[in-house]
Amino acid sequence: MEEFNADPWSFQSVKKPSSKQGSCLPSKGSEEISSKTGQNLNVTGSQLDVKNGKNTEEKRKQRDSYYRLQEMGSEDTTGREKLKTGKSTESMLHQLSEELDLDEKCFPLVDYLSTFGLKESHFIQIYERHMPSLQINVASAQERLEFLLSVGVKHRDIKRILLRQPQILGYRVENNLKSHVAFLEGLGVPDSRIGQIITAAPSLFSYSVEHSLKPTVRYLVEEVGIKRKDLSKVVQLSPQILVQRIDNSWNSRFGFLSKELGAPKDCIVKMVTKHPQLLHYSIEDGILPRINFLRSIGMCDSDILKVITSLTQVLSLSLEENLKPKYLYLVNELQNEVQSLTKYPMYLSLSLDQRIRPRHRFLVSLKKAPKGPFPLSSLVPTDECFCQQWAGTSLDRYLAFRQSLLLKEFAKKYERKR
Repeated sequence: MEEFNADPWSFQSVKKPSSKQGSCLPSKGSEEISSKTGQNLNVTGSQLDVKNGKNTEEKRKQRDSYYRLQEMGSEDTTGREKLKTGKSTESMLHQLSEELDLDEKCFPLVDYLSTFGLKESHFIQIYERHMPSLQINVASAQERLEFLLSVGVKHRDIKRILLRQPQILGYRVENNLKSHVAFLEGLGVPDSRIGQIITAAPSLFSYSVEHSLKPTVRYLVEEVGIKRKDLSKVVQLSPQILVQRIDNSWNSRFGFLSKELGAPKDCIVKMVTKHPQLLHYSIEDGILPRINFLRSIGMCDSDILKVITSLTQVLSLSLEENLKPKYLYLVNELQNEVQSLTKYPMYLSLSLDQRIRPRHRFLVSLKKAPKGPFPLSSLVPTDECFCQQWAGTSLDRYLAFRQSLLLKEFAKKYERKR
């Protein structure tokens, strides 16, 4: 059962033991030495004494019996497929049995989860992160994962979700999973994007819809100023916005941009709407260094504000690998002034190797590059439009030129590294 507290910013999950499920936990007299350091559990009574490497005859018989049953092939609860345990899975179960002291009642669940690509190290990680997840009845776990698959989660992403949020195996479909999916649908998130949001922020299910998620949405609308029609887009761009302390994130970044650049609230709201990841960026290590870089190349604060309002993701670009090389190419090769960035801020988001340099060099090779500043507008359209409007040649010819140029640039970089 999931019990949600009244604090809109926190969640507390209380797992109640079920007498219907076989326990995978050590007995009350057991002592956990340290699972994180690779040491095992020292258990008492008739259980396996892993610390001293001793196996009881009963434990061996249980495990061998399970292996024999699996080799015969057993239908899973939905009849979709037969889960068969080969030598590799048998070896994994044996190792987990010794390292984590897993009872043989846990083997069906481990066997089922391994069909999603989970290995021994992954189960150890899940055990250390949330041990009760390995207590879940295999039929219940399958029902929950089948539901996630039905709403668009990819089979290959189940492993990633379980490693980040193993508690999801214990969330009931009717009482938890469905209500959270309905919440996302209520925001206007299309069905085709539900699975991607769950994969990006699986911890979403650990927050109460009424006491946490809905208050967060109200804050975004009433305090931040995001329009209701834009909520779906904001959540799709940054699902994590639903599970962070949005009040702290917003107030600190709003205060900083207002003071540093004199940014009015409507500009900052536009930034968050276009690029909600802004609320995750560090001020000291992310936002401020990029503002200072733009200042260092001759941009005034009002121009910087125009650029980051139009292209907020510039605050996430690498200084050394992205912004500096593009600036140098802009002034040295394209012979443009830095002020041209206020008209074409998109330039900073384009790939230097895949878009800017190839198009510039291609027009130069065709002797179609105009004298003086290179027109940045030629970098904006698609490859097809560029070839028709600017190069007057075939797309295949341009792509062949670009590929040749990329190989030459790669060879130069390789030589410099040597």
